[in-house]
Amino acid sequence: MSRWGGGADSSGRPPLRRQFQAGPRKMIRPSHILNLSCDDRPGIVAAVSTALAALGGNIVESNQFWDQQSNRFFMRISLDSRGADEAAIRRAIAPAAERFGMEIRTAVTAVKPRIVIMVSKFDHAMLHLLYQIRVGWLDAEVAAIVSNHEDSRAEAEGAGIPYHCWKVTPDTKAGQEAKLTALVEETGAQLIVLARYMQVLSDAFSSRLYGRIINIHHSFLPSFKGAKPYHQAHDRGVKLIGATAHYVTPDLDEGPIIEQETERVTHAMSADDFVAVGRDIESRVLARAVKLHLENRVMLSGNKTIVFA
Repeated sequence: MSRWGGGADSSGRPPLRRQFQAGPRKMIRPSHILNLSCDDRPGIVAAVSTALAALGGNIVESNQFWDQQSNRFFMRISLDSRGADEAAIRRAIAPAAERFGMEIRTAVTAVKPRIVIMVSKFDHAMLHLLYQIRVGWLDAEVAAIVSNHEDSRAEAEGAGIPYHCWKVTPDTKAGQEAKLTALVEETGAQLIVLARYMQVLSDAFSSRLYGRIINIHHSFLPSFKGAKPYHQAHDRGVKLIGATAHYVTPDLDEGPIIEQETERVTHAMSADDFVAVGRDIESRVLARAVKLHLENRVMLSGNKTIVFA
């Protein structure tokens, strides 16, 4: 008699029909994502989970974090609502929200988020985003590509994406941002992605869309802010270079950081070598940050982010 309970062959292995009796489990796709935050105190998780269970919902994934410095509690829930709509979910958790003073954001996973990509001459980060969308790793629809140059028009039109070339000068900047605002409203875009867009957005525009604009900066912030960071890094003889994806604020390259990555460099490399290595890093970091944002895995906490990766 084998440890498998009988029926084994001479090798001691059970028959194949017993080894593979159970088929693969069906993956449950959540219908809604909930992001909750409030001052921390006992009972938050119990109150929310009890309310969702009473609704008939099933929690597919749950992440939480207590920021001890601010005493803020952050929670992200992936929910299979079993047919309940967004309004019903909000009604179900309303008593808990009122009791704990929660800030709540909900998202319907069946709705594909729309984004606007902005780019100047260097298109590597934009092309990587388009590729990741095409292969399905990034679940998004590009509503438009906006540039201050004509260089990327062929790529955009080849992918069937509307392309807007709006030149930016001190005299046209306000009008360009007004057109950009109208484009975001008309398309219902949830996010603007600055994929090496080399124009500084106005303070008013950055503030109005705070938390909805992601920039890729080609350095490991907070080091080497501003222009030509690879050349700054080369002049300092650094041994690591990197890229940082962050939310845009009126303060240049100071917004809350979402994602970063570094790569080792040597004294034998030129500033142009740094640029070449950095292109791949920038593309990867920006794509990951956009994915995290669109999956509602990023929550803002002052000038920091809580990232439930």
